[in-house]
Amino acid sequence: MGAPLSAWPWENFGIFKYLLYGPFVAKVVHGMYYEQDYSDQSFIWSLHLLILCGLRGFLHVLWNSYSNMLFVTRNRRIFEQGVDFKQIDQEWDWDNFLILQAIIASMAYFIFPFLQNFPVWNVKGVIVALLLHVAISEPLYYWVHRKFHGHYLFTNYHSVHHSAPVPQSLTAGNATVLEHLILTLVIGIPIVGASLMGYGSASLIYGYVLVFDFLRCLGHCNVEVVPHQLFQTFPFMRYVLYTPTYHSLHHIHKDCNFCLFMPLFDAVGNTLNRKSWELHKSNSSGNGSRVPDFVFLAHIVDVTSSMHAQFCLRSFASLPFRTRFFLVPFWPIALISLLAMWLWSKTFLFSFYYLRGRLHQTWVVPRFGFQYFLPFAADGINKQIEQAILRADKIGVKVISLAALNKNESLNGGGKLFVDKHPNLRVRVVHGNTLTAAVILDEIPKDVEEVFLTGATSKLGRAIALYLCRKKVKVLMLTLSTDRFQRIQKEAPPEYQSYLVQVTKYQAAQHCKTWIVGKWITPREQNWAPRGTHFHQFVVPPILSFRRDCTYGDLAAMRLPQDVQGLGSCEYTMERGVVHACHAGGVVHSLEGWTHHEVGAIDVDRIDVVWEAALKHGLRPVSSGSTV
Repeated sequence: MGAPLSAWPWENFGIFKYLLYGPFVAKVVHGMYYEQDYSDQSFIWSLHLLILCGLRGFLHVLWNSYSNMLFVTRNRRIFEQGVDFKQIDQEWDWDNFLILQAIIASMAYFIFPFLQNFPVWNVKGVIVALLLHVAISEPLYYWVHRKFHGHYLFTNYHSVHHSAPVPQSLTAGNATVLEHLILTLVIGIPIVGASLMGYGSASLIYGYVLVFDFLRCLGHCNVEVVPHQLFQTFPFMRYVLYTPTYHSLHHIHKDCNFCLFMPLFDAVGNTLNRKSWELHKSNSSGNGSRVPDFVFLAHIVDVTSSMHAQFCLRSFASLPFRTRFFLVPFWPIALISLLAMWLWSKTFLFSFYYLRGRLHQTWVVPRFGFQYFLPFAADGINKQIEQAILRADKIGVKVISLAALNKNESLNGGGKLFVDKHPNLRVRVVHGNTLTAAVILDEIPKDVEEVFLTGATSKLGRAIALYLCRKKVKVLMLTLSTDRFQRIQKEAPPEYQSYLVQVTKYQAAQHCKTWIVGKWITPREQNWAPRGTHFHQFVVPPILSFRRDCTYGDLAAMRLPQDVQGLGSCEYTMERGVVHACHAGGVVHSLEGWTHHEVGAIDVDRIDVVWEAALKHGLRPVSSGSTV
């Protein structure tokens, strides 16, 4: 059993904890629909509480979004590592304090009659609240905060807040009940004090609480936003306003920088870290960016999937993507933001993580999936991809891997277009399809004697067919083009060419239980497969799981090693820690330090080499043979 007031009473409620707002909602709805006037002060108070809780939550989310906009903040980040899944899960219920303070505020309404009738504005109230904050709230918080760093209080209460390796705005709300009760007292003293003196107002409550939250988020945002020139011009401001860098030192050392917002009290209490100003100047100068060793150049599938990013909702991004109803109202906002990003920058950072001390980043080409199939859009898409490659080459990236449609054969020949156009590139361009082929081939049973292959003349289809025929596996290659089939057949050693067989209809595979799908097939076409067939696939989008008597594989993917750090977002529909095989192929290329480009046709002789290298570095295939 934990210490008293260390666990939230509704911590097991899940999403149903929001029902605790029910009485306030009921009061507001009743007042709006069943009362002729709005003179009932309890109705007004409940309405204000709901609005204020909504604004406070939105403020924290906005700060979190800003902190994770790596394309804006990457040069001024304090802690370079990303927020991982463990921290996201620990801070999942960061907004518990809003429910607690709403309940306390509703109780205060009945305890203090002077809270029941406020004017909209009172300038004297602002002045009084500011004085009470500096004279009482700041020193009270400083004294209590230091006490919480004692052994018992820290172990049982405050260690929860310090468990976050990378502070963010949502970390500010992640604390125990006891801590937030004290913080509620700290917030309430200036408001209640000013109101008790007759200077209270609605604007005072809104203004003080929102500014208080704004400064709390600022201190935890992990991005230095306060310019060092401010302190150089006005040195006294160093003791009036803390900075994200200043507060980050408290999370690192834990024995310094205890203040609420004003370092003055650390100076008086002799707990001010002397490196604060020097480190703040360095962070605010924007020199903290690190060049990634590896870049994965992805693209957007649709508007809804564009919201699956940490700078939108990190909790949503930490789960495999699927369309959720709560995203529908934000669709227009996402579309406008996406268009703005497209106009402002050709590529932007999506996420990043560290593996073996090397920085891996995901850049995104702001193009929708359907645009890749429009002939007139090809030049524009290739231009954006080319600019991303040249930018990576300029800043010193070692490997850039092209995702999905960015390496489409008909678009740029699997990246060959850019390598031929820029023969002196230092960055290695990789399509990653060699590992994709290896993952698909690894899933095929070793004792299989015959497979049916659609998309047989594609880049991946060709490699799979040539590899299997060398293993004396009969490959039924579905294609209407005899010329393409013959070209591929001639690439096989003469003694294995007979294992490649051209077929033109699905009926030819009605006795074959191993289908490798590289071209989308309809449910009707699936019906030609015999009972018990397993559908391996490398087609985008995946085929429909139509047959109940068959099994379906997922897209080729690999699980990253256990020592990956800072990974806090799922790659599209993949599970946590799982990436598409082409992404993993780029990772292996980078870890191995290979100096060749991997573009154009897949080198069949390197399939085993790449596969063994992936396993050597701790990447593991993801099982995809689930029964529907």
